[in-house]
Amino acid sequence: MNKIGIIFAMKEELDELLNIVNLIDKINIYDLTIYKCILNNKELYLVESGVGKVNAARTTQILIDNIKVDYIINIGVAGSVNNDVNVLDIVIADKLVQHDFDITSFDHEKGYIPNVGIYINTDEYLLNKCINTDINTNKHVGVIASGDIFCQDKNMSNKIGNKFNALCVEMEGASIAQVCHLCNIPFIVIRSISDSPNTNDNNKITYEEFLTKSCKIVANYLKDIINNM
Repeated sequence: MNKIGIIFAMKEELDELLNIVNLIDKINIYDLTIYKCILNNKELYLVESGVGKVNAARTTQILIDNIKVDYIINIGVAGSVNNDVNVLDIVIADKLVQHDFDITSFDHEKGYIPNVGIYINTDEYLLNKCINTDINTNKHVGVIASGDIFCQDKNMSNKIGNKFNALCVEMEGASIAQVCHLCNIPFIVIRSISDSPNTNDNNKITYEEFLTKSCKIVANYLKDIINNM
């Protein structure tokens, strides 16, 4: 039976998936609670990493080392940085970038990580499963950009979108991608759009308004993906 690690930044995101799976055990490792669940004969290991790249990377390595997962899936919410991507749309990453990684002083492009590159591609099998699973909302495939900042500034969001041809921005996905890449673990990152700096003067208000709804959308979408695996 395949073991699938599913990482969430926040409890709100995790709780929505817990509502639709069968919980069979709780595993405590360090300060993390990992929920062992079953869905369609798949073992799922759900865990709240906390916000930010370090928390997400640490949690990814814990799942790989201690649970021996076969796949990592990161789901949650994000902010759009593309005018064609709207609140409550779904974005599936075909590749990810750390928009705040900067060693341009050494003649590298913004986002370039030594021995990794600028972009990290997601797993082709998981990507195809996501693309071929129906969902009752708009679905986009493209670049997700990650950085340790909640992006509220329109100029910054436009800069990230234009520089990396990104569809949305969040705070965990690319660090999970880097750990999985280095450990040869297949992964995918999926986001439901909860806010957009380009369409609202205060995207924090939009984020709070649509957080729960966005979490429900992406949780149900993931359920269908897993059922098709």
